[in-house]
Amino acid sequence: MPVALSAQLIVSALTGHHPPHIYIGYSGGIDSHVLLHLSASIPALRHKITAVYVHHGLQPEADAWAAHCANTAQALAVGFKLLRVEAAAKSGESPEEAARNARYAALKSLMGNGDALLVAQHREDQLETVLLQLFRGSGLRGLSGMPPGMEFGSGVLLRPLLEVAKQAIGDYAAAHALSWIEDPSNQCSDYDRNFLRNDIVPLLKQRWPALDKTVARSAAHCAEAQQAIAEAADDWLGATLNPADNTLDITKLKDYPPLRQKLLIRQWLQRLGVKMPSQGLLGRILTEVLAAREDGGPVLSGPGYCIRRYRHKVYCLPPVEQEHPLKLSDPQGQTSWPFADQNILVCLPASAGILRDYWENARVELRLRGGGEKIRLPGRQGHHALKKLFQEAGIPPWERERIPLVYLDGRLAAVGERWISAEFYQERPGACIVLAMQKLSPGIT
Repeated sequence: MPVALSAQLIVSALTGHHPPHIYIGYSGGIDSHVLLHLSASIPALRHKITAVYVHHGLQPEADAWAAHCANTAQALAVGFKLLRVEAAAKSGESPEEAARNARYAALKSLMGNGDALLVAQHREDQLETVLLQLFRGSGLRGLSGMPPGMEFGSGVLLRPLLEVAKQAIGDYAAAHALSWIEDPSNQCSDYDRNFLRNDIVPLLKQRWPALDKTVARSAAHCAEAQQAIAEAADDWLGATLNPADNTLDITKLKDYPPLRQKLLIRQWLQRLGVKMPSQGLLGRILTEVLAAREDGGPVLSGPGYCIRRYRHKVYCLPPVEQEHPLKLSDPQGQTSWPFADQNILVCLPASAGILRDYWENARVELRLRGGGEKIRLPGRQGHHALKKLFQEAGIPPWERERIPLVYLDGRLAAVGERWISAEFYQERPGACIVLAMQKLSPGIT
């Protein structure tokens, strides 16, 4: 017999959280309407609640649905917000994935420190999620399904109805005479989730009526196992990770057997917030990157990133095709210059460096490497090829091509923030400048 719904589900989900604002993902469908109605029935929360309708622009009825959602929120005496998103699928994205990604990106933008987003996924949604992950060949992480709560932007995302049967949601809606939207696209089985929901799950439930409950229990077991493995992997990762640049130490990684190496690489990529590699790509990282010669330069493309090696380190970097050259501009009279990847080169006051008076009166040029450049360094004899200096400093080849060379009156004066030519170097308190590469702060354009 389905469990009756009550506001206690919302109270329990919020236990331990004290959100200043509570956002509720509200599509106007039955599930999100029940979640909103339950939450609004708690007087102590009502003033914190904002129902959020995400307008994907994919359905001709979407404007009417937005109006329905606004009216419902008003009737329940809670706030309402309409978010419009661009949900067109990009290369490699399914329409479902594109809409989901756009929706969650928009919702995440709302979150202030400690805020909570409540979404209405229930036990049958969990069943569909686990089945989809199973059919895609996912491991423990995928088979764990959706967690009841997780960090989300500056706040948390909570799923108060995740252990509730779909039947109980329908019973609640009928008992309270709720009016909701029926999205006609839900009947289209072209989408994988709809195919499961409309054609496969009903057939399975004829044989196994409690399927949603038992699969949810299996997902919980997988989640517990995944958490235990992740905690152990975090300990192992601490011994192989270079925290200064988030690279893996190949020498230390090779101390582990191949199975644990794969686990550590997955944990590393998970910590970096990128998509998990396929089994094939993971195997290639072991055979083509870890096993490469120290002077080799393998590059493997992953989903939205690339894996590279330099000396004894493995790097996870933006895709090669997305790496942009430095955006050089005429620097005369400037004290900062924007570059790619939200970096800026800035002049800072110093007691040792290039004399400020000389800098301000010289013809300043910023160039990229052309090859063969040399520089004489303070305290060292002779001129040194930049190639040799970069090798000594352990700078990976792909980073060398992005370091600006600073010329004063046609002579090489500095190599980014790393070296100043002995010809220009002075020690004079309060009268010098040095160059430094910094990340752009929010709001800087």
